[in-house]
This record gives sequence, C-alpha cells and structure tokens, in this order.
Amino acid sequence: MSLNIQEMMQDIGKRARSASQAMARASAEQKNQALLHIAKLVRQKAAEIQKVNLQDVERAKANGQDAAFVDRLTMTPKTIETMALGLEQIFSLDDPIGKISTFQKQASGIEIGQMRVPLGVIGIIYESRPNVTIDAAALCLKSGNAVILRGGSEAIDSNTLLAQIIQEGLAAANLPKDAVQVVTTIDRSAVGEMITMTQYIDVIVPRGGKSLIARLMAEARVPMIKHLDGICHTYIDADADIAMAVKVCDNAKTQRYSPCNAMETLLVNKEVAQKVLPTLCKIYQDKGVELRVDDLTRKTLESNGFQNLVDATEEDWHTEYLAPILSIKTVANIDEAMSHIERYGSKHTDAIITNNKAQADRFLREVDSASVMVNASTRFADGFEYGLGAEIGISNDKLHARGPVGLEGLTSLKYIVMGHGEIRS
Repeated sequence: MSLNIQEMMQDIGKRARSASQAMARASAEQKNQALLHIAKLVRQKAAEIQKVNLQDVERAKANGQDAAFVDRLTMTPKTIETMALGLEQIFSLDDPIGKISTFQKQASGIEIGQMRVPLGVIGIIYESRPNVTIDAAALCLKSGNAVILRGGSEAIDSNTLLAQIIQEGLAAANLPKDAVQVVTTIDRSAVGEMITMTQYIDVIVPRGGKSLIARLMAEARVPMIKHLDGICHTYIDADADIAMAVKVCDNAKTQRYSPCNAMETLLVNKEVAQKVLPTLCKIYQDKGVELRVDDLTRKTLESNGFQNLVDATEEDWHTEYLAPILSIKTVANIDEAMSHIERYGSKHTDAIITNNKAQADRFLREVDSASVMVNASTRFADGFEYGLGAEIGISNDKLHARGPVGLEGLTSLKYIVMGHGEIRS
C-alpha cells in the first residue's frame, strides 16, 4: 500500500470519527432537514445524475462487463425517483436514537432501561449500484452515524456526484460534511486499509460479489454485517392456488434478474407439476429464461411439448445466477422442499405458495432464512418494500442484524441505570 493511500484513509477515518460525535448529538429535526434537502437536490439534479452515470455505464460496456453488471450500474429516471422517495420515507420514520425502553425496578431499588444509540462510524464497500450511495448515507444519517463509502471503480463518477449532493444537504442542516465521505480513489489498497481501521470504523458492510466478501472475510479486522449469496427458492405446494403460483413465480424470477432477491430455484410439488409447470415455463421461455431441470421436471415438460431444456447439475442448485436462468426441481412434499432449501440455500429469502395454513406455518417456522414468505414474490425482500425507507444491505448472518438492515440495524443498545443512592451489599 502506498503511503499516500494510507495517509488519505487515516485522514478520512479521523474526520469520520469526529463527525460521528456531532451526528450522535444531532437533533431529529436536523437530520430530517438534511434528508429532505438531499431528496430535493436528487430530483433537481436528475438530468445531471443520469448524464454522469452514462459515463460510468459506457466505460463498463467498453470494459466488457456483462448485462447484469451494467443493469446494476445504470440509473434511470425511475431509479432516481426511487432514491428520492426512499429519502422521504426515511424522513417519515421515527428517529430511534435516544429512545429508552420502559424502566424495570429491581429488588435493590435501582431502575434498569436500555437506550438506543448509534454504532458510530460505518464503512460500506460496494460494487456497481450507485443508488447505494444515497440509500446508505440516508440510513446512516438518520441513525446518527457517520459513514465512509467506498464504491466500485466502475461507478466512481456517479458516486462522486451523489456524495456532493449529500454533503450539500448536510451543510444545509448545519451538520458536518464529513459525516458522509466517499473514497474517491479507485486504488484497491484503500479497501485493505479501510477493513483494518479498527480505531476509526466500528462496522463494515460489504455489498458485492463473492470475491469481495471472501477477501473481507479473510482480511478484515473490523466486524462485518454481510451476506454471501442470494440463492432464493420458491416452493409451490400441493395446496397452492395455481393462478397465484404462476403470477408470483413469474414475478419472482423475471421482474428483474440481477437483484439478490430474485428467485434462482423453483421447487414444485409433484401433485401439481402437470397443472403449473407447462403454463409457468411457457412464460419463462417466452421471456428468454433458460430452464435447468431435474429428471421429473423434464418428463413433465417434454410430455407437454417443451424443448431446449438443460439438465440441472449439482452446481446449479448451489448457483446464484443473477441472470435469465432458472433451476427447477420436482419434489415429493414439503419435507423434501425444505431439505433442499436447507442444503442448498443461502439463508437469504425463501417462499412457499400454498392455501394450506398448516403447511405455511411449518415453512415459516422451519425454514432458517432471513426472510421467509407465504404467497408472495421473493422480490419483496427489500428495505424499501419492508417499510425501512431503504436498506444498507441484507444480512444472512444472525448477529448483529438479519435480513434487510434498516435504521435499527445501524444502532446498538446501552443499559441505563437510574439510582437513588443505592449501594450493593
């Protein structure tokens, strides 16, 4: 690592730590004022954002990045408006900082409560999606944290502009600009410095591919909130509403291919395979989705005239495609479906389609994933859709946060003790 990079990152860390103290004492009114000002600027500068983003997109295409990568990088009018709406939704949420739980009086006479407090300084390392810059900054701002954002080199122009917009909003609310800093170097050694700066950064949130997560798991000294894969399943139960199953499973796969909450494996109960697979798989093939199937699914589809099917391999069940590819398996019952999810899933999001309450209850209780759904598309596993305003990421871990990480996931609790002169005997 060059001395210049190390000095730059240390300086960013020092300024973030100082800003975190101001953010911890900032009023809800100040934070909300900043959020609304940033939302206003995002809308006002939408054309400029798109223009700058186009530079990043063209560079990515010239570098041979695939369609899924370019899709994650591209900012459309809808993407930009969603960012503004996310800011406004976070504005409307209650400020969690400083809230104290109900005091419980102990036998000694002391009263015990818990106060919600910021984590401090959060480092976010992400790839492709420039909207993360706004979403992450907004959540960290509202939860009273300072944040250091290190986006991928492919989005450097977009992220730099968005950082300027955020800092303008902070200044308008009389909050320190250093509360949100974007690392502007594309030198990878900046990441290596960032993940070891325990004196300045309290938690790292990585949002990227397997190689990034693997590197951080091997090298990071700062604690992480992370997820590796989004191998999301939908199981169509024997008691499913077939029309609902078709609609939901179509959406779960094809509404967008690149997000981590898109369905990658479809599990179908053998009792309804003939009823649901021909209709659903025609939709998939009409949309250009490659179908990778087990033997039972192949027999069902070929008996209905389907061609161009690919045999699913062991690797397919382990794969997060993020592309128009779907693996399909016909199973005997819910037990086989849940066993498959336990073996191959990534504990991200899994869904069941059924009208049988007992089966739904079993699935909810026994599937060990961050989000478990009944009769809904896995694409809903998202902070915005969950009413969090936005998300800083989705955690497959169980500590300290799980699922879409919103405001509360960026806070901690400390014990508050109210005494009246009591001493311990």
